[in-house]
Amino acid sequence: MIQLTHFIQVCTLYIIYLLISLSEVSREDRDYYELLGVNREATSREIRRAFKKLALTMHPDKNPGDPSAHDRFLQVSRAYEVLKDEDLRKKYDKYGEKGLDEQQGGRYESWSYYRYDFGIYDDDLEVITLDRGDFEAAVNSGEIWFINFYFPRCSHCHQLAPTWREVAKEMEGVIRIGAVNCGDNNRLCRSKGITSYPSLYIYRTGQKPEKYHGERSKENLVQFSMQFITTTVTELWQGNVFSEIEGEGLVKVGWMDCTTQEQLCESFQVSVLSFWLQTLDRKEIYSQVIDHLPDLELLTNDSFQRKLARHRWLVSFSFGDRGLASNEYKKLQALLRNDHIQVGRVDCLSDAELCRSLYIHKSCLAVFKGLGIHDFEIHHGKDVLYNIVGFAKESVNAHVTTLRPDNFPSDRKEPWLVDFFAPWCPPCQALLPELRKASIQLAGQMKFGTLDCTIHHDLCSMYNIQAYPTTVIFNRSSVHEYEGHHSADGILEFIQDLVSPSVVVLDPDSFRDKVKGEIWAVDFYAPWCGPCQALMPEWRRMARLISGQILVGSVDCQRFQPFCQSQGVRSYPEIRLYPHNTRQPDRYIYNGWHRDAQSLKLWVLSSLPRVSVDLTPESYRSLVLSGREHWVVDFYAPWCGPCQHFAPEFEVLARMVKGEVRAGKVDCQAHYQTCQSAGVTAYPTVRFYPYIGTTKRHQSGEYVNSRDAHVIADVLRQRLEQLSKQSHSKLKVTTG
Repeated sequence: MIQLTHFIQVCTLYIIYLLISLSEVSREDRDYYELLGVNREATSREIRRAFKKLALTMHPDKNPGDPSAHDRFLQVSRAYEVLKDEDLRKKYDKYGEKGLDEQQGGRYESWSYYRYDFGIYDDDLEVITLDRGDFEAAVNSGEIWFINFYFPRCSHCHQLAPTWREVAKEMEGVIRIGAVNCGDNNRLCRSKGITSYPSLYIYRTGQKPEKYHGERSKENLVQFSMQFITTTVTELWQGNVFSEIEGEGLVKVGWMDCTTQEQLCESFQVSVLSFWLQTLDRKEIYSQVIDHLPDLELLTNDSFQRKLARHRWLVSFSFGDRGLASNEYKKLQALLRNDHIQVGRVDCLSDAELCRSLYIHKSCLAVFKGLGIHDFEIHHGKDVLYNIVGFAKESVNAHVTTLRPDNFPSDRKEPWLVDFFAPWCPPCQALLPELRKASIQLAGQMKFGTLDCTIHHDLCSMYNIQAYPTTVIFNRSSVHEYEGHHSADGILEFIQDLVSPSVVVLDPDSFRDKVKGEIWAVDFYAPWCGPCQALMPEWRRMARLISGQILVGSVDCQRFQPFCQSQGVRSYPEIRLYPHNTRQPDRYIYNGWHRDAQSLKLWVLSSLPRVSVDLTPESYRSLVLSGREHWVVDFYAPWCGPCQHFAPEFEVLARMVKGEVRAGKVDCQAHYQTCQSAGVTAYPTVRFYPYIGTTKRHQSGEYVNSRDAHVIADVLRQRLEQLSKQSHSKLKVTTG
């Protein structure tokens, strides 16, 4: 009996172990795209809609009797949170779940939130939902946009929704009506200065957005938006008819009063016209007019190189499948005329060799930049007019080239940024406009190119490209992969750091040689670790902020795993501070929750020995007011948040001006009377007390309006220079 019981216990333990193991395997093998029922090419909107559909059926609120409902829905919610975010999605595609921060997720919203508040306009045809990837192209397309920035939890946003849909129907074909979900596009909304919801703005190319402040009724919204319409309907008569008809524009609209212009009307009836409209419906009129507009200029193999040699062109490449979109393309010439971009088309069935030489294998549009037929960029955005126009205007001013085997910069001397991408990948599409912005700011310093890995498989395999987008800097013999945010600013910071590195890359030998005798902050990381990737740009930024104060390094623990183990590194990233000859590095491990540059800077600088001195009322009077040295003083209060943030910055200042100006601090909570007599009314307050002879200029000193150490140091040195010149002038006068 005892043996049988023991056997049952062993079997039970084995079954539990097996279930745990299977659970772990299923957890590791689960695919976020499969969980949501979408393919890897899914757009943000498709991912949001798929998740909403699952949320309404799988939510624990709808399955109260299912004990596994919470865990199953948590997995689906986690998949959505990752795939909706461009940066997280890229990390997941490249590294799987191990590339993500395990602390993310763990909670979700109520069922009613997903039913009523989630993606208000996702199912609307009239209202165009814009994301970060296509916002700029839309508002810079030349069309007028009326955009509703909303937040899913905002009750006023929900109240406006039916009216906004009615406005969209009313204004169809006149202006574009859009919506931005600030819950999913927080970074975009912050960059546009959105601080309340709903916020309604009119956008016109090249002009400042106009905010709507009135009553949110359909009539008022339509009336407000109509004031930005510049199109006019012209009355035609004998004196203007020919000049108006011959004027420029896509299609001009006019009317004629045949009771007063009888002869003119009769002359039109006998003229040879292209066609007569047989309808009064505006959509049918529009369709018939567009049908009868002249087609785009056909470029052939004989004329292609000659026409594109010096002029900027937007070219439509087709393979005999020209449908409804080609009719819309007829409007491009008028929309791009002011940007001096000509528009044409190439039939790749007739000129197959031309298209093959450009590696164009399917219908697309491309901008040729006036530098010959090999400098062009292919459009990979939405096949809608506003997106195409926005792309064309951006592309002709940017310096991004579509790469092919014959122009790939494998052995070029100049530095190149190459974006390895796939056209179906939404994070790739969101990155492309950011590359154009960065290329403009770095014109002449670095070249930019994109390589389509769905076409050029061999080149992408050669560089071991495993996920899209992968952005690589080729700088002669060195190759660097970009791991920062998908933004122009992030790219610029990364490149700036390559030119002048702020972080020293350490290996075991250099670590032993360098990390001694000086103060170091070191990041131990693994390339596949999601939190490590998120830390990298912040670590570089922090290093620049404390440049000259502390040395900053990093160690790749995937490459040097035994060394990291010997150092007792237990998790990634692990941030350590190594003061002079310390024997207890564990005391200086960063355990803070925030890993942004400012928080890291505050931690590092607060660990350093102080240079500034604490002043009492007595020492303030004797040293600052009556002493023979220059002083800079920080008046602060211990409870003051800005004072705490400024404290490490003041220490940086103290080190920068050491030997020229002494630095002191006065606690205004402990020494209120001293601060009051100095005229201090806000904290922190920085005052400069120059020594100008036997007495100080004034007991209140000179106010310095900055909290940046470098700015304050510049101000102090300029004043010292002025004082030196004044002293020399007085000396000359006395001598004379």
